[in-house]
Amino acid sequence: MHKSVGAIIKNEKGKILMIERKKFPPGWACPAGHIDRGESPENAMMREIKEEVGLNVKEFKLLIHKFVDWNKCSKGEIGHDWHVYEVVDYDGEIKRSKDETKNLRWVSANRLRKLDLEKVWRMWFDKLNIL
Repeated sequence: MHKSVGAIIKNEKGKILMIERKKFPPGWACPAGHIDRGESPENAMMREIKEEVGLNVKEFKLLIHKFVDWNKCSKGEIGHDWHVYEVVDYDGEIKRSKDETKNLRWVSANRLRKLDLEKVWRMWFDKLNIL
């Protein structure tokens, strides 16, 4: 079983930072990735955000911790133990990872409905009443 993290990051206008994934699974998602062996979920979340969008996390809170049995990844694993966070405070300049992302943008909740969201992120946004 793989363990994964993801983070919802909002700007001062309430828009959510979204990335269009370059690797499987396809679609738009929040910054996310696997937890490395021996790494805490919190450290993995901060690392993934730095790697994918260049921001430094200063404050966060856990929103969801749930096992998703159907969630498939690029490594062929089915089923992930997810930790989904909200980043409350951050700093730094946005710098998109060209290896992991095709695109990056701030998106309003209304606009999220129109994006081709990665399946697990559609579920998280539904669960959190964002969509």
